[in-house]
Amino acid sequence: MALASPFFREFGLTERGVHMLHAPASYAHPLPHGAAGIAYRDLDATCAGLGIDGRRWRSLMQPLLDHSEGIVSLLLSGHRSVLRDPIAPLLLAGGVLGHGTRLSPARFTTEEARALLTGVAAHAVGRLPSLASAAVAMLLGHLAHGGGWPVVGGGSARIADALAAEITACGGTFHTGHLISDLAELPRATAVLLDVSPKTLARITAGHLPTTYERAITRYQYGPGAAKADFLVTEPIPWTNSAVGQATTVHLGGTQAHMFRTETATAAGTLANEPFVLVVDPVVADPGRARPGKRPIWAYAHVPNGDTTDPVELITARIEQYAPGFRDTVIASRGIPAAQYETYNPNYVGGDIGTGAITIRQSLLRPAPRLNPYRVPIPGVYLCSAATPPGPGVHGMSGYYAARAALRREFGIHAPPLLNPEPHNP
Repeated sequence: MALASPFFREFGLTERGVHMLHAPASYAHPLPHGAAGIAYRDLDATCAGLGIDGRRWRSLMQPLLDHSEGIVSLLLSGHRSVLRDPIAPLLLAGGVLGHGTRLSPARFTTEEARALLTGVAAHAVGRLPSLASAAVAMLLGHLAHGGGWPVVGGGSARIADALAAEITACGGTFHTGHLISDLAELPRATAVLLDVSPKTLARITAGHLPTTYERAITRYQYGPGAAKADFLVTEPIPWTNSAVGQATTVHLGGTQAHMFRTETATAAGTLANEPFVLVVDPVVADPGRARPGKRPIWAYAHVPNGDTTDPVELITARIEQYAPGFRDTVIASRGIPAAQYETYNPNYVGGDIGTGAITIRQSLLRPAPRLNPYRVPIPGVYLCSAATPPGPGVHGMSGYYAARAALRREFGIHAPPLLNPEPHNP
């Protein structure tokens, strides 16, 4: 989403030295017995690979691509603005209703097409099928054939580095290594923007929030967890279907029916024996990350919130199902159970890397039903995390909207400052 994000487009990642690198395919979804669905940036190539479902895939994706700017504007908005493209919500509604219910298997004939789209819907990390997950599938699915699903050259930290460099250039200072336990620990300021979960917000503002707002954020729902594994391997993943190796992102979810069962069970708190696993092999697009005989791979499995299972063996076994011999290529590995992910980043409550369950209601009303979801009912305090609209993703829009709200209310600035890389004016 960094390529599609209005914030990052204006911020100018490329001009700041952040380069997006593409693999031949955006993502892949291997199936049992060697079949696979491959989503190429080239829509024609994708449709050709889907055989009799190629025409149906095109009829779904082409209109979304034709109105991509409107779709992105709608789904990455604060959900309280005027529509730029009146056709976009109609297209989105058709796709969501067609693929977000139990009737969705009838939309495609082949298991390759069904699984290919359902694997994208699983990025919502919750019950399948659902209207919210279908909206995610429409957004990410069509972007795979537009800007694509790139990786950042040298690693995603380059984006954070560019943001930090801009703040520093404008006179900002970073203080790290200190856990804030009370809002009173912060120095006096006209505006305070908090990139925290509702759980942390309730903790550090205890006794200062109106009862109705405090009750709302304490009832805020978190989704299933992600359990992450990092691997160092000697060679590319030996996929049974070699075409899968053209993609940096690979969904290991099995058939559509299997994903419906396991994702719904996981959301209900049951650990699946064969969970949905997302695998990333960044070297496919960014060869500079490899060294002779050494290649990084990372993956995460969807598990119940707060699960304590070490994911290394769980994920290794899942990859082995589609790439026999993978285990023998592993030089080193480490795992982060979902329960420990919250220690790494307190926003990942119970391992929920989206900072809140992705449901229709909670997507529109996160973290609480308010006209301005970014303003905390404490003078000068704003929430800017993924717990605010438009929700999780590498897009920067939650912070963008929170900053604009603070500029308007606290500083009387209604025209947002330019973000492009020009000479700095603190």
